Amino acid sequence: MSRRVVTTVFATLLVGCLAGQALVVHHLDAIRPAATLEEVLYIPSAKVLKRLSLGYTGLLADIYWTRAVQYFGKKHRIDSTRYDLLYPLLDITTTLDSHLVPAYMFGATFMTQKPPHGAGEPDKAIALLEKGIAANPDDWHLYFQLAFVYYLEKKDYAAAGRALQHAAEMPNGNPELRPIAGIMLQYGGDLETSRQLWTIVYENEKQDQLKKNALNHLAAIRSDEIVLALERAIARFRLEKGRGPTSLNELYSAGYIPGIPLDPLGYPYKLEDGRVQLAFPEKVPFITKGLYEGQQPSIGPQSPVQ
Repeated sequence: MSRRVVTTVFATLLVGCLAGQALVVHHLDAIRPAATLEEVLYIPSAKVLKRLSLGYTGLLADIYWTRAVQYFGKKHRIDSTRYDLLYPLLDITTTLDSHLVPAYMFGATFMTQKPPHGAGEPDKAIALLEKGIAANPDDWHLYFQLAFVYYLEKKDYAAAGRALQHAAEMPNGNPELRPIAGIMLQYGGDLETSRQLWTIVYENEKQDQLKKNALNHLAAIRSDEIVLALERAIARFRLEKGRGPTSLNELYSAGYIPGIPLDPLGYPYKLEDGRVQLAFPEKVPFITKGLYEGQQPSIGPQSPVQ
């Protein structure tokens, strides 16, 4: 018997076995909807599956991805608090077919949502997306999804901004994400990178209103830098004098700052109860520093992206 005939026979048997397995699992799901991890019949090793697939890894990946969706839907429907099998299914799926981008995208969403709506494991969602990015480095959507996990679940705004920046600047990326990346980086404390992104937006934008918006963001970044510099000077004063300064004028007179800087509206910054503040912070858009006590920034997780 020739090699081609043998391969064809075994391939046919494999497909038949996989189809039969899918039918059996579907039947078991129908009669035992709360099946545990130990009761799942799929082979748990992607390496073993690859060896057994005879090249039909794409077909196997589709089957496992379908299984992952069914598993998630069933757990979601019964308001489950545990999704033990979800990540292993997603990991096997994406190992069998590393270019199955929807499995990374939707799988990360499944992993991120808090129980009972999802697994509540954002770290595994990040691991899944980073795996997808390694296999599909030219797909900006994966960076975009990664940014949302960092933003919504990890509250790591700098990491979210870096992911969005990559999505905006990579070949075939989405340059419209630059402003959002700039906002995230400013809120996350990476003011220099945020300034670079907003400068690019300003220099390339054609509409006057959007150019003005970029200038407002650049002014806010500069204001945040000034406030941080004043806070560092106050900390030095306190360390050396054993007390805080009573005003910025005292800080200036003692040689800790070269002068009293002006905010974007032209008013001097001031010191109130040991806090550096703008004269009218509510009138300066996009700042994250120098606010009244208890005042929330106009950018970041407490407000819509502008």
